[in-house]
Amino acid sequence: MVSSPHEAMHRIFQEYPGLFSRVSDVLGVDIPPPTSATLMPTDLTEARPVERRVDTLLRIETEDDGPFLLAIEAQGKKDPDKTVSWPYYVTYLNNKYRLPTLLLVVCQDHATAEWAARPISIGLRHWQTFALYPLVAGPHNMPVITDVAEARKDLALATLAAITHADNPDVGAILKTLSAALRDTPETIADPIVELTAQGLGNRPAAQHWRNLVAVDLSFYKSFMSEEIRDEGRAQGRAQGRAEDVLLVLERRNITVPDKVRDRITDCGDPETLRQWLMRAVTAGSAEEIFAEE
Repeated sequence: MVSSPHEAMHRIFQEYPGLFSRVSDVLGVDIPPPTSATLMPTDLTEARPVERRVDTLLRIETEDDGPFLLAIEAQGKKDPDKTVSWPYYVTYLNNKYRLPTLLLVVCQDHATAEWAARPISIGLRHWQTFALYPLVAGPHNMPVITDVAEARKDLALATLAAITHADNPDVGAILKTLSAALRDTPETIADPIVELTAQGLGNRPAAQHWRNLVAVDLSFYKSFMSEEIRDEGRAQGRAQGRAEDVLLVLERRNITVPDKVRDRITDCGDPETLRQWLMRAVTAGSAEEIFAEE
């Protein structure tokens, strides 16, 4: 199953096709700046019943060096099968479009990035018929952007950097910088960045931190995610209020509440469950009895 971070790591290039120009600078690769970029079909399937798809494919135009193809793969873990599929992608695209083809792999952890950067050779030990050298963007080489002015200079690069540093111990500062950089930004620019960042963080703890940052000021977030955050905020507010009611009833009835029970009540995020506990708290002989029917 394709994960949301996987989608975000390559879809950001669909939203911002010119982003590769800045990424190549970060990677230290001298590639002519693009004059335009066109999203290409990602289906690399032949007539045979074997389906092959690259994650994102861009045709990038340059002023002096002509066009080239950029195949972008989001890689969440090591996958030995890629040593077969990646050379296929590059040679197939080169053959089909007769254009120079580059492969960019985007990762979120050092081990996967190191693995992805290894050259892929086809041939014999004494003579290599073909060699592929993927470009790799990941936490080992993407900038850690914690300066708001720097983030505002290139919001797309700042977003990709935040996604690739999802497991960085300083991810809180990185996300806070990105959120601050989006303040007073037109919603047409902010919306895709907010959603790509949330998607890229997946189910990591940083994802909730990002939602909390976004929820501080939703005046310019009109997207589906902002509505989702509002709904979550309301649900959390209801749950917190009901948890306090349960504890208050038990306290007024002079019933001792052990720490384990208190933690279970306060950690519960389901308002309906807390409503049931509240009803039981009115007659329960001990704090533990509110969980008796579960």
